[in-house]
Amino acid sequence: MSFRTVSFAAAAALCASIVGGASAAATGATPASSSPTVFATGLDNPRGLAFGEDGTLYVAEGGKGGTTTTVGQCRQVQPPIGPYSGAMTSRISAISRDGTRSTVVDGLPSSQTSLLAGSLVSGVADVTFVGGRLFALIAGAGCSHGLAGTVNEVLRVKGGHSRPVSNLSAYMAANPVANPDDNPATGDFEPDGTWYSFVAVGRTLYAVEPNTQDLVRIEANGHVSRIVDFSTFFPGNTDWRGPTAIAYHDGWLYVGTLTPFPVMPGKAQVFKVNPRTGAFTVFADGLSTILGLTFDKNGALYVLEMNDAPGFPAPGNGKVIRIKGGSRTTIASGLSLPSAMALGPDGNLYVSVNGLGFPPGAGQIVRIGVPHEGNGD
Repeated sequence: MSFRTVSFAAAAALCASIVGGASAAATGATPASSSPTVFATGLDNPRGLAFGEDGTLYVAEGGKGGTTTTVGQCRQVQPPIGPYSGAMTSRISAISRDGTRSTVVDGLPSSQTSLLAGSLVSGVADVTFVGGRLFALIAGAGCSHGLAGTVNEVLRVKGGHSRPVSNLSAYMAANPVANPDDNPATGDFEPDGTWYSFVAVGRTLYAVEPNTQDLVRIEANGHVSRIVDFSTFFPGNTDWRGPTAIAYHDGWLYVGTLTPFPVMPGKAQVFKVNPRTGAFTVFADGLSTILGLTFDKNGALYVLEMNDAPGFPAPGNGKVIRIKGGSRTTIASGLSLPSAMALGPDGNLYVSVNGLGFPPGAGQIVRIGVPHEGNGD
């Protein structure tokens, strides 16, 4: 979480008591074509999604947070975002084709921002498969998140257990970005980071960390190296482009961004990044609060917007947009603070909703039918 997003955190905590309306049409996309249906319920702040080879959906859950603190033990995240508190309440769930949930692994780190910032929960941020093996991205750990003796990291998950692959907290400590917002009085720097999502390309993982604007490569042996330090290009609070969503297509990485809050619709972008050199261009702009990206087999890009209305995020303002060439189509709107998205083997989109600051058990996965291009667009 970031000071630039403190209003987002507060809004997320209040979202369960707000009545959301239909999303505003801020991107010039054609009208919505599908209505989401609930696929799974009873989740704790669901985030990243991944399908197994058998069609089972795996869900990263931020968890329930907790009350343990590390004040006086290590550097804390500055108020109003910090100090954090936490507990080992995060988990990964498997959702069968009929929507039944089961636990894959639990007891993972989960932390929350201060009450003033909305008690926004982070834990397991994302999941993906590499050669049939399940990997998890941890974002709610570290002493700066109230959990001494833990680190943000990549884990391999098997048989109800997990083992470390890469220590991302150590990487951040050893490899600061060019322009971290670490002013002791006004900054929002998070020493352990708030890693949001990752994608597998062969045996290599690519992960994004929005607080410091970092994009990294994680090798099979666990080595972490920087691809792009976006803080070099967007050094100020008003210029901040927090990379949150990442996808791979035809040899390129695609990275979606957040921009400073309150939301100014149309200011977010999708970057097209060379994974070898880090060179990037703007692939799409005129978007808002991007938290998910995925491609279909025809090369169309689907963009998940958490909130496309001006001001502070609220339920009912999330949407999915399809981009193909110069055409944009709104696939679904009215989503309640969505946090991640995946394309299923059935051709439908699956989206985590109620995933940002909701009470335990309130999270859901919704299924969104995707109309054929040129039919209903």
